[in-house]
Amino acid sequence: MPLVVLQPSRLMWTRLAALVFTCVAFSVASHGGSLPDGMGDWCVFCWAFSFAGTVLVLLVELLGLQSRAPVSWTNFPITFACYAALLCLSASIIFPLYFVKGSRNQEMRDHRIASTVFSCLATLAYLVEVSLARARPGEVAGYMATVPGLLKVCETFVASVIFVFISDPVSYNSHAALKWCMAVYCICFVISAAIVVLCVGECTGCLPFPFARFLSAYALLAVAMYLTATIIWPVFKFDNSHSGSSSRPDFCRGGPGLCYWDKWVAVAVLTALNFLIYLADLAYSARLVFVTA
Repeated sequence: MPLVVLQPSRLMWTRLAALVFTCVAFSVASHGGSLPDGMGDWCVFCWAFSFAGTVLVLLVELLGLQSRAPVSWTNFPITFACYAALLCLSASIIFPLYFVKGSRNQEMRDHRIASTVFSCLATLAYLVEVSLARARPGEVAGYMATVPGLLKVCETFVASVIFVFISDPVSYNSHAALKWCMAVYCICFVISAAIVVLCVGECTGCLPFPFARFLSAYALLAVAMYLTATIIWPVFKFDNSHSGSSSRPDFCRGGPGLCYWDKWVAVAVLTALNFLIYLADLAYSARLVFVTA
């Protein structure tokens, strides 16, 4: 029977704090927030998923089951913490935008404000966990604990948000150039997600080519592809000469995040953001391959 291994550390206390904050966030929102379907469900999912994953990580480490885990324990906890930080960050932005603003019932508003505060605290706790767990210069660690590994997580998350905005309503069918942008998002997302899965599953040694050089070559390709999408998307969506719309329609001025035009702008911003992330990934990956070699 496994013994509980209790070794208090800053990392453990940070995880416990994230556990408490996410639990309070989704409990308060579910109990007194009176959330409608849609974005409310997404926010609760972000908090509940982060809570459940943190419970799993704490149990495995407290019971000393790292060697029996079916994944690489040098890569999984920090990968999960990074995803949890991004999920809680998205909930911290979406929740007050959709549910705190304009809420007239004072009790309901108080519950929603409390959930927002604890969501922000959970985001901070997960960011601290990532900072504590990431690899330091000269330290031997898993790939996901390095800067390029953490950037892979950000790349897949930003691409997922792009998919949400670009598919409701479908915004890429009006021109072949926009379909190319969609292809860029899909190809880069699939490869980055595959890299994360391979690292967490400790399967990189099964590849028929050097993994480090593949990462550098892929980063270069992704930068080139995202550069084209960063230029093409705003040109064909906001330039009148290409059947775009250069100004926000009047019926879109009622509220943020509700109009198709706002979603087009969000896709343009997120595309540029992911381009910068891939550019940083390329710089770190090239340094990892050529400088260390």
